[in-house]
Amino acid sequence: MQLIKIISKDFDIPDHLSESQLRQAMVDAFAYLIDNDFAKLIQILYKADVDQYKLKELLETVGGLSSAEVIADAYITRQMAKVETWNKYSPKRD
Repeated sequence: MQLIKIISKDFDIPDHLSESQLRQAMVDAFAYLIDNDFAKLIQILYKADVDQYKLKELLETVGGLSSAEVIADAYITRQMAKVETWNKYSPKRD
């Protein structure tokens, strides 16, 4: 799965997670970073090109989810968009 390959550049995760397991792993990782290494959190989001203004708006408006869940969802969505773009524009292999 290309998504896990991209995410594993920033996080140490197994390469055979289901979508729900991947999301939970990201929620846990971001919860840890929020509490223990905020600078690394910012660095990862910047490197992944997560829109800071969109993320700020989501954090202020999304109810019922923790900050870690909102950040994880935004991060995963951004990484999925990268995979889609790469698949769309990469040469097709037969």
